[in-house]
Amino acid sequence: MANNPDLAAAFERDEPAFVPYLAAGDPDYDASIEYVEALARGGADVIELGLPFSEPIAEGKTIQDAIVRALDAGMTPDRYFEFVEELDVDVPLVCMTYYNLIYQYGQEEGPRPFVEKAADVGITGFVVPDLPAEEADPLRAACDEFDLDLVFIVAPTTRGERLDRMREQVSGYVYVQARLGTTGARDDVSDQTDESLARIDDWDVPKAVGFGIKEGDHAARIVRAGADGIIVGSALVDIVADGYEADTPVAEVADRLEAKARELKQGALRGAEQRAEAGGD
Repeated sequence: MANNPDLAAAFERDEPAFVPYLAAGDPDYDASIEYVEALARGGADVIELGLPFSEPIAEGKTIQDAIVRALDAGMTPDRYFEFVEELDVDVPLVCMTYYNLIYQYGQEEGPRPFVEKAADVGITGFVVPDLPAEEADPLRAACDEFDLDLVFIVAPTTRGERLDRMREQVSGYVYVQARLGTTGARDDVSDQTDESLARIDDWDVPKAVGFGIKEGDHAARIVRAGADGIIVGSALVDIVADGYEADTPVAEVADRLEAKARELKQGALRGAEQRAEAGGD
């Protein structure tokens, strides 16, 4: 079994964590390897690595298009595991995918074969947007068996028993959805972020905020509001898409991704400094 980096440790440093997302295999296998490694060079503390699924209900058009490109280029669960093994990065990798792929993998129904294989190749945890906390016991049990984390997404509307159930089952970090709707880069930061963070302030896992973060100033604003980390997907996938459509050399696209990663990480650090100056934690 791989020596998987510790997900919790990525949030235990004295700085906010930067968690970028890319779809594995977008726009093709070899380019995607270089793009993910560029994010690590740019300061990623954790990387959410999407396993493409044909019905990505939580995603906006940007990531839906990335998933289509990856599927068209031949990405499959087994190819995904090969991809993870080939990556040369020293940060935790979180598999973001949909439950059908996890449940149907292998010779037996249920999540255990997929989780076992994921642990073997170096995955550290999972984000599964379509899996309700009330139905997550089998996946939670498999994650416990192989010492992997299970991250839940808390939306602005998540309350009551569902929120309590998430709190019982979450590990690694909690993904705080900054706004309602699907994923996608925005030009502003949602006012719902502060309320969402306040609602889970007493949870004993780090809080990483995603959905709509596009620029370093957005990252600073989110961290200043109390987030332990930022999650950025569409703004990075846009760079990949632009490069693909313009037939830009892979090395040049990788440089752009690395530069954007540095901007976002520095923004998060700036937000932490501003919070400290204001007397926050």
